[in-house]
Amino acid sequence: MIDVIVAGGGPTGMMLASELRLHGVHVVVLEKAKEPTAVVRALGLHARSIELMDQRGLLDRFLALGQQYPPGGFFAAISKPAPERLDTAHPYVLGIPQPTTDRLLTEHATDLGVEIRRGCELVALCQDDNGVTVELAGDDGGETRLRSRYLVGCDGGRSTVRKLLGVGFPGEPTRVETLLGEMEVTEDPETVTAVVADVRKTEKRFGVGPLGDGAHRVVVPAEGVAEDRSVQPTLEEFKQQLRKIAGTDFGVHSPRWLSRFGDATRLAERYRSGRVLLAGDAAHIHPPTGGQGLNLGIQDAFNLGWKLAAEVNGWAPDGLLDTYHSERHPVAAAVLDNTRAQMQLMSTEPGPQAVRRLLSELMDFEEVNRHLTEKITAIAIRYDFGEGHELLGRRMRDLGLKRGRLYGLMHAGRGLLLDQTGRLSVTGWADRVDHVVDISEELDVPAALLRPDGHVAWVGEDQQELLSLLPRWFGSAT
Repeated sequence: MIDVIVAGGGPTGMMLASELRLHGVHVVVLEKAKEPTAVVRALGLHARSIELMDQRGLLDRFLALGQQYPPGGFFAAISKPAPERLDTAHPYVLGIPQPTTDRLLTEHATDLGVEIRRGCELVALCQDDNGVTVELAGDDGGETRLRSRYLVGCDGGRSTVRKLLGVGFPGEPTRVETLLGEMEVTEDPETVTAVVADVRKTEKRFGVGPLGDGAHRVVVPAEGVAEDRSVQPTLEEFKQQLRKIAGTDFGVHSPRWLSRFGDATRLAERYRSGRVLLAGDAAHIHPPTGGQGLNLGIQDAFNLGWKLAAEVNGWAPDGLLDTYHSERHPVAAAVLDNTRAQMQLMSTEPGPQAVRRLLSELMDFEEVNRHLTEKITAIAIRYDFGEGHELLGRRMRDLGLKRGRLYGLMHAGRGLLLDQTGRLSVTGWADRVDHVVDISEELDVPAALLRPDGHVAWVGEDQQELLSLLPRWFGSAT
């Protein structure tokens, strides 16, 4: 029997599969598309996702293919400089197109031994007390039925897994649609730049930008909402809308790909139903304002991976897997709210424009700018671990140690006790928690216990207090 089937081979699915493989879990990824998509929906990684790549030793691969930008100007496209001294060792946005992120995460999963089956679509499922049975459709002549201990739906906003489970997906339907594509233009670059700068003074959902290889990325509001949004738009639709919004179609031609996206905002009522879980867009959809969607899914996977692996490997304490919903559902709800607010602020109507001008004034205050930037970059997230030290529940930023850096010690995806006293012990949990005795000038507590996802589970220096806390996250001592 397979340990875990992951339905969906996008960034969320591949990140989750890799996290599971770090703990020896047998994973099969089912992806209905035969080939990776060339559509570039997401354009980069925010600070928290960059930290995750660093925690798993992947960051150098991403940095080699991306470009670093200041993390300012992302909230509703209000142009402000990035706040100073963000609480991260990576205070930048990494510009990198989604197909490249897809490829790097797929290569990482393959290196770890994840089995990936392309052209294989999940069409039915049933579960019992011992596992999940899925039925497949594909033309490769392979198996039509698989059995696993758990199933995770990472299969996008139209998730088959979520629908088969009957999990509610309340929210608002698409009311505003945007066209997105890559194509060539005949207009000279100076004219394109001037027109775009003028139009974007009021229409923030518009843009025409060079990609460096002769093509341009074009974003323009659609005329309305398509009856069937799975049908790609035509080049003529782009031309019509460009002429309407910008007064010129820039001579667009030779499209590489054309797509559309809406502002539907929905959140799954629950992330777990028995042995089946949801992650990424299967659990939440929202407008792309602020560039948070891909990042949110990757961070879901990072939270879920070690917990599901603990269940499979038999050491998970009671209720650990349910903390995936209790921790990540509120995070997604907050992202949905901030994207709703951003869409209002990007409206061309007089009322929202007035609010936009007021917020722009408020963002001149460092505290306001920092608060909104930390929302977008996800570095302000704090899970509810109860009362205690201000670090409790927060992720630990990368720290300089006497013998290296903190994130360099976390590549295996295990828990970690960073001990500056040299007097503590994790005996009984050494198969799940690494004990590192080292000193950091940046850490002002005697010791900190980190979960595999980097969030602080305990701070202090009392051995008995530590022993009473370890079972909560790492199960019984061996």
